[in-house]
Amino acid sequence: MAEQDSAQERTEAPSAKRLQEAREKGQVPRSQELNTVMVLMAGAIAMFFVGQGLIESLTEVLKETLILDRKVIFDTQAMIDKLRQAIGIVAWDLGLFLAVTILAALAAPALMGGWNISAQAMAPKPEKLSPLKGLKRIFGPQGLVELGKALGKFLLVGLFGSLILWSLRDQLLTLGQQEVLPAMAELGYLVIWGFLAICASLILIVLIDVPFQKWNHQRQLKMTKQEVKDEHKETDGSPEVKGRIRRMQIQLSQARMMQDVPKADVIITNPTHYAVALRYDQSKSGAPILVAKGADLIAQQIRMVGQQHDVPQLSAPPLTRAIFYNTEIGQEIPSGLYIAVAQVLAFVFQLRRYRKRGGQKPHLNTEELPIPDEFRRDE
Repeated sequence: MAEQDSAQERTEAPSAKRLQEAREKGQVPRSQELNTVMVLMAGAIAMFFVGQGLIESLTEVLKETLILDRKVIFDTQAMIDKLRQAIGIVAWDLGLFLAVTILAALAAPALMGGWNISAQAMAPKPEKLSPLKGLKRIFGPQGLVELGKALGKFLLVGLFGSLILWSLRDQLLTLGQQEVLPAMAELGYLVIWGFLAICASLILIVLIDVPFQKWNHQRQLKMTKQEVKDEHKETDGSPEVKGRIRRMQIQLSQARMMQDVPKADVIITNPTHYAVALRYDQSKSGAPILVAKGADLIAQQIRMVGQQHDVPQLSAPPLTRAIFYNTEIGQEIPSGLYIAVAQVLAFVFQLRRYRKRGGQKPHLNTEELPIPDEFRRDE
């Protein structure tokens, strides 16, 4: 029982297949804090560069739209022209500000988890409407982490905001002694810098949240040992299926091999344990090719097929073993066996001529065939 419980513990790192499936479901590591900080920082930086121009544009729009003649008020076309004029005035500065913030919003997910559009994640799920599951999310470990982050942000922003206000207290108090427009420009400058400093303080939260979200994502996708085994079976196939496929492949290979035996010029045997069938195309300059080989039952089947098709058979145990162990089906025999095989083929061709025309019967001493020591195999 203890072993079964241990096997069910999620101790294994998620496989590539598990990560891909999670990604298809929309489950990728995400840090909301990273997205928020990047958008706020981008907005603050954009305001620093285009803020003055945007304020001037809005001021001009207010002047143009709040000071109107009576004729313009009752002229529909004139009001449309005023609207177009107002849009044209603020379009550049406002568009630049929006473009920077949108780029930041798009870049944040790419930095962590990458962009991911999942139809499964967008599909409605009734279980998300369950109040019980909602309470579990709120009061569960993830909810406590989010509460901790919220409290941390509150304390961090409050602390940095207080420090910034305290450091700028003299400049803020002198604003009342300045003219309205210079005072507003100075105030805007201080607000932007203060806002940028507060956003920068949230980087501390991001540095904690990003590694946590990656760790939590990996933890949620961890697998049990049994799940790893099942996935390997699905990916590579069960041993039983693989064995059956292997047997079928061997059977098909043997069937193709047996089809080539009748085309052989000679079958050399051990004489009982091994058999090899060779074919030599005299019109080509290549060496003899091994068309079939086998041991025991396969060797017996090769000899039977050879007998049925009148393929000459010769008993040469050392040469048979040398070819069997050093040559694969469809390959040429090694160069070290050229002389021995040439003598065998010459004997076979002479034997055919003798059977057709008569004369002196050829003879071959198979024990004296020249076989190099590196190709020899003991019985």
